[in-house]
Amino acid sequence: MKIRTGFGYDVHQLVEGLDFWLGGIKVPHTHGALGHSDADVLLHVICDALLGAANLRDIGFHFPDTDPKYKGVDSKILLKEVMRLLTEKGYQISNIDSTICLQEPKINPHIPAMKTCIAEVMGIPEEDISIKATTTEKLGFVGKKEGVAAYASVLIYK
Repeated sequence: MKIRTGFGYDVHQLVEGLDFWLGGIKVPHTHGALGHSDADVLLHVICDALLGAANLRDIGFHFPDTDPKYKGVDSKILLKEVMRLLTEKGYQISNIDSTICLQEPKINPHIPAMKTCIAEVMGIPEEDISIKATTTEKLGFVGKKEGVAAYASVLIYK
């Protein structure tokens, strides 16, 4: 059995008036993440971690922000394509561990819906997906409510 790990990190600026997509769901908030796609920082780090684990480069390589085809795209579509690429190489997911760094809104109430959404998109059990949330104690761009950051680590095998 071949076992590989991957790590993902991403940040997006928060802008007033945009929809806030996180973990595949729309989170009610006055600000949303700015990006070429729907700017779902959690799905982006999961994609990057999976691609890295399988040695398939990164999300920007597969879905460049210079391609108009991805303008405003739902990140669940990107995650589904990443899963297709991994399956094509013979990999399966063991688990995902992720952390969202955000001063507000509170994310914990939304984590069950995020896990359900991600599990459905990836075709894996919810128990294999860990999503945690933290603030930065009002420090840095996250603490000043200027942006959102996320980290993910994954374990894949074939």
